[in-house]
Amino acid sequence: MTGIMDFETLLEESVRIHGHLCPGQVLGVRMSMLGLRLIDIDEPKGRDRKNLIVFVEMDRCATDAVQSVTGCSLGKRTLKFMDYGKMAATFLNLKTGRAVRVIAREDAREKAKEYYPDIEDKYKAQLEAYKIMSDHELFETMPVIVRLKPEDMPGRPLKRVLCEKCGEYVQDMREVYKDGKTLCRSCSEGGYYIVEDHADSK
Repeated sequence: MTGIMDFETLLEESVRIHGHLCPGQVLGVRMSMLGLRLIDIDEPKGRDRKNLIVFVEMDRCATDAVQSVTGCSLGKRTLKFMDYGKMAATFLNLKTGRAVRVIAREDAREKAKEYYPDIEDKYKAQLEAYKIMSDHELFETMPVIVRLKPEDMPGRPLKRVLCEKCGEYVQDMREVYKDGKTLCRSCSEGGYYIVEDHADSK
């Protein structure tokens, strides 16, 4: 992949999708290039597209960059969002089983000032420094094992079941069995929304 498209080209495409250039975009592109290289994925949007799954641990700018570079997405079930609030992502080669977690180093923020001491705006300094800092200065990496369940794999849903409380269908084995009933997670555990009462007031 890195041999086919260089960093500047990947960054330009990422910025086009994300809407603006920021340090997170640079980190996300660099993180993806490193992760893909370490698991031997050369063409994530081409011949290797069915062999790649990426787990992102943040819902920030860098995630858009990861999606842009890898071609992975929630809709394809190849991008998995793990709500950990960490600037990290794990790249998994399904064909070989090889996986690596790439974590942005916290001290890279301060080190960026050393590269551009004349830039007063720390975010601008980070943006420029992240482009030229070494992978070792920007990231920590760790080989990991990722065990994917069949219901988390790309492809058609394994089954769909009816929630006995709200009447909505649940797929990909996300249902909950509670007190002898089949329920969706929001009915079982409480959801992120509250249904408004639209009954006419008289």
